[in-house]
Amino acid sequence: MSLGKKLARRRAGLGMALALTLPLGLAGPAQAHHSFAMFDQKKIVTLVGTVAEFQWTNPHAFIEIDVPGSGKVVHWSIELNSPNNLKRQGWSRASLKTGDKISLRMNPLRDGKPGGLFLDLKKADGKLLDSGLPKDGKPVNVF
Repeated sequence: MSLGKKLARRRAGLGMALALTLPLGLAGPAQAHHSFAMFDQKKIVTLVGTVAEFQWTNPHAFIEIDVPGSGKVVHWSIELNSPNNLKRQGWSRASLKTGDKISLRMNPLRDGKPGGLFLDLKKADGKLLDSGLPKDGKPVNVF
């Protein structure tokens, strides 16, 4: 067999290997994304407190909120959608500022830790910000 034919066969074999493994590499990120199963979507909890931090980050934004109660302040971490999706809903990185007083509704974490899935909030000036998620206790994206 000539050198040219050997190289052509080797390239064909490499091409076939690449064609078989490429879809596996593309599937990885989709599998890494979590579901909403960690949140109890049948419960809605309202928190009234002060924004400690608004994290406009990928893959999910977060509202860090300090909530007074029972003689102490509890720090909650509330997960939102991605900044890209929030932007389509009218949000911006300046939608919330440290020190803003808010009333926030969320689905709590199932493990009882102070965290949850954002549903909506009302700012002190009356402005409403929404997640676009259902608020009727019907879970979404549970795997």
